[in-house]
Amino acid sequence: MPTGKGLGAAVRVGKSIGCTAVQVFTSSPKMWSSKPITEEAIAELAAALAESQMGPVVSHDSYLINLCAPAPETKAKSIEALARELHRCGQLGIPYVVSHMGAHMGQGEEEGLRQVAAETKAILADAPPGVTLLMETTAGQGSSLNWKFEHLSELFSATGAPSNLGVCLDTCHIFAAGYDIRTQESYEATFEQFNHLVGIGRLKVIHCNDSKKPLGSRVDRHDHLGEGEIGETAFRLLVSDPRFDGVPILVETPDAETMHAVNVGKLWSWVEA
Repeated sequence: MPTGKGLGAAVRVGKSIGCTAVQVFTSSPKMWSSKPITEEAIAELAAALAESQMGPVVSHDSYLINLCAPAPETKAKSIEALARELHRCGQLGIPYVVSHMGAHMGQGEEEGLRQVAAETKAILADAPPGVTLLMETTAGQGSSLNWKFEHLSELFSATGAPSNLGVCLDTCHIFAAGYDIRTQESYEATFEQFNHLVGIGRLKVIHCNDSKKPLGSRVDRHDHLGEGEIGETAFRLLVSDPRFDGVPILVETPDAETMHAVNVGKLWSWVEA
């Protein structure tokens, strides 16, 4: 939800279109700097949450963050920015921070994963209580990490799997990365593989997006639900999957102002009674 009028307004607008969970940016995702969290902002969000009976609020960190950036200055800024976002969410009472984590930019996947694991472990050791960092699955575009479930498994292993580390799964991203979820059989096979390598219990948030690009394209382009290459079946299965009861399922589809209400409405209509 857009936050130009404040986090409280984002929650209220989300409620008005049928949301029971929302995702926000606590600062601009395209800038390194961020304004300090004020007592007024904390109070405003708390009031909106109480008034709306909204479920979890999820934060997405800056798009600039790359914990394995080859440029030392960028890497240092990334570490500082992610640590700061976790603390901002601690102040606001936001339980989850979603991050793309890193792109190896020619260093190779193993070296990228090694660096991401080391920096993640250090950042989480000093993170505020009540805030969990969620590694987002990616489409594998460019040199992005975490397009394979094996990457997530390796990062949990290398960090010692702290309790404040989890996963955000994006349906568009995993599909573009090569994981088919278009039929009941392929959906079940994909999540069985995820459970085997990562663990369903570590999946805390789902980004629910159709894909403009085909299976295995490694290109990240979101589409409206049921209108892209994934199709309606996968989303019907997702919203009625008892394994995800209580897991926020968030749309990040295009044309937010006019279409978010439509896509959220589709999801509610596809829930099996």
